[in-house]
Amino acid sequence: MADDGRMDSATEAFLVHRNLLFTVAYEMLGSATDAEDVLQETWLRWMKIDLAQVHDRRAYLVRIATRRSLDRLRTMKRRKELYVGPWLPEPLLTAPDVAEDVELAESVSMALMLVLETLSPTERAVFVLREVFDVGYDEIAAAVGKTPATVRQIAHRARRHVDARRPREAVSPSQSRAVLASFQRAVETRDLQGLLDVLAPEVVLISDGGGVKQAAPQPIIGAGKVARMIVSGLGKAQVALTGELTVVNGNPALLLCVDGEIDGVIATRVEDTRITGLYYVRNPHKLTRIGPETPLTLK
Repeated sequence: MADDGRMDSATEAFLVHRNLLFTVAYEMLGSATDAEDVLQETWLRWMKIDLAQVHDRRAYLVRIATRRSLDRLRTMKRRKELYVGPWLPEPLLTAPDVAEDVELAESVSMALMLVLETLSPTERAVFVLREVFDVGYDEIAAAVGKTPATVRQIAHRARRHVDARRPREAVSPSQSRAVLASFQRAVETRDLQGLLDVLAPEVVLISDGGGVKQAAPQPIIGAGKVARMIVSGLGKAQVALTGELTVVNGNPALLLCVDGEIDGVIATRVEDTRITGLYYVRNPHKLTRIGPETPLTLK
């Protein structure tokens, strides 16, 4: 009975913090599939812990998940090097409460997730834990195997790196939806001028087909190049293209269907009422999380 009670207590603690642990792992990895694996590994490790020695169960679980994520980040590096074409994070259909939480929505946005890809594994872990989840330096140090003083230095360096690359100013969800709706109309009608009106001159289009679906092998830069590629590509394909506004990673996004079948998800980075980043995920292996909503939380 005592073992059963311990099992129930451990299980309850894990389930209470499950969504938090998934969010931590996903922000560190950019992959829901790998985040789920981290959850499983965290659970197996957690079941071996003597709970009587654990003073803060949430902190301890986050520590385990962080360590497992760091291990996986290092192995993912090799997979990404072998990946066909540009790599984008796995998009998640998210509930309205994620979009309403400004800090959470920004932290899981495709634009910021791509910036996090430019950090080292340890820098990414420190940034995510400190800047997103407000974890103390001592606890982060225990999770990443560094001294608190070193963690402070890493946090400062990572914050400066991210701040230099994140959007210059926040855009409200309603503004993003309006810009995205204009983009949707221009795409559906093959309106070249309409695209040029909504795309920033320096816009970057990154498409991820993973070698399964056709995608540009390199990022395409510039409104003219991006608009012409979209219009000419649709013209050559001669397909019926429709878009549906949705919420992916806490931000407005576009679900594209070709001849009635889901083709991919377009997430955007919007600044000053124009699109500066287009992130088109076509790899079908990365589209498994756009059906049911994925719960995310910072708590």
